[in-house]
Order: sequence, then structure tokens, then C-alpha cells
Amino acid sequence: MSQPRKFETISRFLKNNTTRKQIKKQTGFSLIELLIVLVIIGILAGLAIPRYMAYTTRSKQTEAKGLLNQIYLSERAYFQSHDEYWIPDAGIFADRNNPYAFDTLGVEIMKSARYRYEIAGDAEHFTVTATADHLDDDPPIDQWEMDQTGDLKVISDDSILR
Repeated sequence: MSQPRKFETISRFLKNNTTRKQIKKQTGFSLIELLIVLVIIGILAGLAIPRYMAYTTRSKQTEAKGLLNQIYLSERAYFQSHDEYWIPDAGIFADRNNPYAFDTLGVEIMKSARYRYEIAGDAEHFTVTATADHLDDDPPIDQWEMDQTGDLKVISDDSILR
């Protein structure tokens, strides 16, 4: 009776040893494992890229908000001195190609500006508008507006995920 037990033990050892050798011979990843990893990476990229684009658009919008505030403050200072707001002739706007259009207010547009700035109104009211076409390489425009009360309004926000 003691012999069959020894045989079973040796047989199990050989089976386990063979399985270990087979496992050690198998190196690398299977095609299915690689495809699953690629699908997971694709899903994560699909979620992350639109959010990243929205954040970069929001950072570009700080240019418009800052210059709108600067124009607002300059208009208020001009009003204090002249008892009226400075309104340029119709069709006059400031952008990177026309940086000195608002020189009367002491506002100069940077050469790297992405927005076009327009001032409209009369002696007692004004509205300054900042407009950017294709801020993040898509069709919607980005447009902000500020009036003589200093209220900043978004007309069209290009950073909103659609």
C-alpha cells in the first residue's frame, strides 16, 4: 500500500513541475491583453482631451476679461475728465493688427491678442465687446461684453463642452 502513495506523490510532483516549466516558457502579453489595454487608453484619452481643450480655452479667455476691464476703467477715467464716454467712429475696432485704435483711452492691444475689441454707445452709455473667432480651432465664436456699469457678460462661451 505504501507504493501507490509514493507513485501518486511523484506523479503530482511531475505534473506540477511540468506546469511550472510551461508557465516559465510563456513570456510577453497575449494579443487580447494588448487590445484591452489599448481600448482602456483610448477611452481615457477620449475623456481627457475635450476637458483639456476646455481648460486651454478658459485660460485664453482671461485675455478678453482683463482687457475688457482695462477698457472699462479707462472709459470711467475718461468720463471723469470729459463728462462723456469716448466712443470711436463706427467700424473702428482694436486687435493685434490695429493695436493703437483705442490710444485715446491709453489702451494698447498686445501683438499676441486673440480677440477683436469694439466700443459702441453714446456720451452716457458704452458697451465694449471682445470677439474671438476659432479660439480653439472649432466653429463657435467666443464673445464677451462689458458696459458702463462694469458688468461682464458672456455672449457666446467657446469653452463649454458640447
